[in-house]
Amino acid sequence: MRGLCLVCVMLAGLGIMRAAAQARGADVVGGANGAAEAAVYYERGRAAMSLDDWYAAAEAFIECLRLNPAHAEGTAALSECYYELGEFDEALVWARKARALARGNMAAANLEAFTLIALGRLDAAAAVISDVLAREPYNREALFAAGELDIARGRSAEALLRYREAVRRYPDDRRLLISLALVSGSLGDAGTALSYIDRALAQHPDDYRVFYYAAYINSQSGRLSQAIRYAQQALYYKPGYGPARSLMANLRYRNGQYDEAARLADETIAADREDMGAWYLKGLSFIRLNRNVDALTVLSNAISVNGEDEFIRAILEETLISVTGLEDTRRGRWAFWHFNRAREYRSRNLVDQALFEYRRGLRLNPYAGDRREYAELLRLQGYPARYLEELRFLQDRGIADPSLNDAVEAYGSLLSNALFRRWQVNPVDLAERHWKVAVFSLAGQSSFYHVDSGAVASSYIRELLIHDRNIAPMNLELRQPSFSQAFRQAREAGADYFLIVSTAENERDISLQGELFVGRTGAPAETFAAYRTGQDRLRNASRGIADQLASSLPFRGRLLMRKQGQALIDKGKVDGVQTGMVFDVVNKGRPQIANEGIALLYTTDDLAGKITIDSVDEEVASGNLTRNGFFDRIEVGDEIILQAEKDNKTPPETAVNPELRTLLRTLR
Repeated sequence: MRGLCLVCVMLAGLGIMRAAAQARGADVVGGANGAAEAAVYYERGRAAMSLDDWYAAAEAFIECLRLNPAHAEGTAALSECYYELGEFDEALVWARKARALARGNMAAANLEAFTLIALGRLDAAAAVISDVLAREPYNREALFAAGELDIARGRSAEALLRYREAVRRYPDDRRLLISLALVSGSLGDAGTALSYIDRALAQHPDDYRVFYYAAYINSQSGRLSQAIRYAQQALYYKPGYGPARSLMANLRYRNGQYDEAARLADETIAADREDMGAWYLKGLSFIRLNRNVDALTVLSNAISVNGEDEFIRAILEETLISVTGLEDTRRGRWAFWHFNRAREYRSRNLVDQALFEYRRGLRLNPYAGDRREYAELLRLQGYPARYLEELRFLQDRGIADPSLNDAVEAYGSLLSNALFRRWQVNPVDLAERHWKVAVFSLAGQSSFYHVDSGAVASSYIRELLIHDRNIAPMNLELRQPSFSQAFRQAREAGADYFLIVSTAENERDISLQGELFVGRTGAPAETFAAYRTGQDRLRNASRGIADQLASSLPFRGRLLMRKQGQALIDKGKVDGVQTGMVFDVVNKGRPQIANEGIALLYTTDDLAGKITIDSVDEEVASGNLTRNGFFDRIEVGDEIILQAEKDNKTPPETAVNPELRTLLRTLR
């Protein structure tokens, strides 16, 4: 219904332009009476804006402008309505019209700047803001826009300084105090965030918006009881306020009140059936209540509303895998969706995306005949041994036809002279992962849009790491109550490192952060960040974190066999091994993980020699050995290590906080 109303508003907006074109140069339709009537509609629109009824407000301003196309205030107000509705392209059109009608109108200029920031046109926004501040150095809205621009550029610390300077001039400004609280909280300074929001509450004790943001800021600090009280106050002062109701549902869930969370989610769905966050929360609440059948029904209904929602599909599939058997027909139905997407990606030569979808589908339905398409994709990538392995799996399951059997025979013959055959080893049996990594999320860290979103992202990342031949993701509980518990779990399980994943998101963007810690000491090792927007953003951001982690860990393998000066190692083409590469051969058991950071430490006495690769197979490689020192101390089982240059590391991605951007953008 919301979408239909918005279309009607936009069509009516087009009607304004047509009406203005037909006005034959007249400023006002109907003369003085038209001007008076336009003023009435303008006041009606302003009244609707005060109630946050943006559709009614837009309708009134459209009628105002039909009667008086030169009404500058109405033009600016219509731009603001489109901005609040998220139609930023249209908002920009009307903001620029407002500036053309009133050249000295700094309010319209500021609105243009805010809209440009929302559209991601940051340089253009900076130019507008600079122009306003050059004319009016202490223009309050321009200072807000400048702070929001800093946030959009990932410069939260600079935004904090800008807001602090502004609050000295406007000490009672509600928006400034809330902005300072939000930015301080995003930088990890919970104490300062709480002090600013408490100051806002003291100065604006009956403002529902202050109570709403107070609830959010307290929830981010883990003060759930206080957050719930503030959310109740927001709803007391403005009953039915949608954002506060959604936040309250999230808080009830985080507080373990799953029945109440589901009830509030139902209220939101009744008000807006397309609110996918409410569907997600209801399904997740049922899962926590062990009402898995109800959860699957709710989540299936949600997918029928929006089949592209990644969070809903992810928890639906995880629930299916955990509570149903392989023979359950629902698995095949949901897997089919992934196989279709894989074929679509494959038709566009998007191999990595196709592989991901095939793997997701096969996780749901391992015995699907679509595995053959997955095998074919591996063959086309240049991995005939892995292709043959997948075909033999299908043979073993009795899913074969004459063409498949012929392919097995042909590729078995083709690989008869492969490196692993010459050394008479089975690389599948010898495959070893040399890094043990635990992936966690903290229950106290929760996204504004999806509670437990860190756990969903952690699940994605762990699944991606399963297909990295150098990393063994550990099968530990993803949701941990605290850092100390995560550290204990990782240390007791013997993890080399553990990764704690957190999320920040809005309706269009997501930012993931992965903090890596040493499993033995709990000391920081590295921080990874990934920001993605648009379709498949959760999947793509998760891939970004997994790829950064994989590239940060030193290459590690093992010496499998030795024949005089030749040796075979357990890593090959799929691990990035190339002819001519030189690896250290280190006495087994000697390399130690550094107490902090990412590093493998060993002394020159531990270095038995080096191996120079001269032949590479898919999963194994061989090369010439060179001993270190007079005596030959190289033995089977020694470690193969490549110490990469630090300068060759991929530069980290910029961490942008889309959740903070949305909270500031919607702060009125």
